[in-house]
Amino acid sequence: MLKQRTIAAPVKTVGIGLHTGRKVSLRLIPAPADTGIIFRRTDLSESIDIKADAHAVSDTRLATVLQSGDTRVSTVEHLLSGCAGLGIDNLIIELDCEEIPIMDGSAASFLFLIESAGLEVQDSPRKFIVIKKPIEVRDSGKLARLEPFNGFKLDFTIDFKHPAVDKTGQRHVIDFADSAYAREIGRARTFGFAHEVETLREMGLARGGSLDNAIVLDEHRILNNEELRYDDEFVRHKILDAIGDLYLAGHPIVGAYIAEKSGHAMNNALLRSMFADPRSFEVKTFTEDDAPKAYSQTNKPLFA
Repeated sequence: MLKQRTIAAPVKTVGIGLHTGRKVSLRLIPAPADTGIIFRRTDLSESIDIKADAHAVSDTRLATVLQSGDTRVSTVEHLLSGCAGLGIDNLIIELDCEEIPIMDGSAASFLFLIESAGLEVQDSPRKFIVIKKPIEVRDSGKLARLEPFNGFKLDFTIDFKHPAVDKTGQRHVIDFADSAYAREIGRARTFGFAHEVETLREMGLARGGSLDNAIVLDEHRILNNEELRYDDEFVRHKILDAIGDLYLAGHPIVGAYIAEKSGHAMNNALLRSMFADPRSFEVKTFTEDDAPKAYSQTNKPLFA
């Protein structure tokens, strides 16, 4: 039986919130089986827990935001993506601010943090959401779709009319039966456009953004001095985001995800549409013998 996992020991770090610009202390703590992933605000008079759940998403403007009552936790997608990539089912995430730190703009720092803590296998079966029939959302030329597939595969197409982006691949397909998350996706950084910064800051966003935690483009070129980490880093980061957003389903997905110009809002709408149609999925457990290769614990490239 494939079993659930948490981390072996608490671990902590400090960073800056991309949108708030505030210093954030983050602590990851092991959690019992069947807990799921919990975000815990420790800066309030009473600690508030928010479960990683698609139905808790309250805002998707340039980040995925979870909310319970008046309490928010924002920019959760990169850390959740890292948890998905390393197969973490149960985790308490403590933070003393409303935003997960951006670190270097990818999931790499979170992967390092989790791997430093170590992984612990728990004595409970791991649950998977198996897609049984296609489910799709569309909006103004954008598309997000889940369909049956015995594994985990993502096919993402972006369409940015920008000279620097045009030079890179605007479509990427990855099948985790034969590809590794940490190597192929985890280091892809978020990106933004310099001409949008002032508008975003007037909206209370991007106050902590810099060349240290994002790829920044002017009208013609990339402003960062360092080279891209992947030839098609832009679209790979959109896949990184999608993996984090999809992990809000509560369990790993067995299926194929296809997207055209999708983002946080479309990804969340897709999960809500899936949950609204119980015929579109089922929750299953797997033995090592019948597990899709992407999730096999003896051949586990997703977690490499």
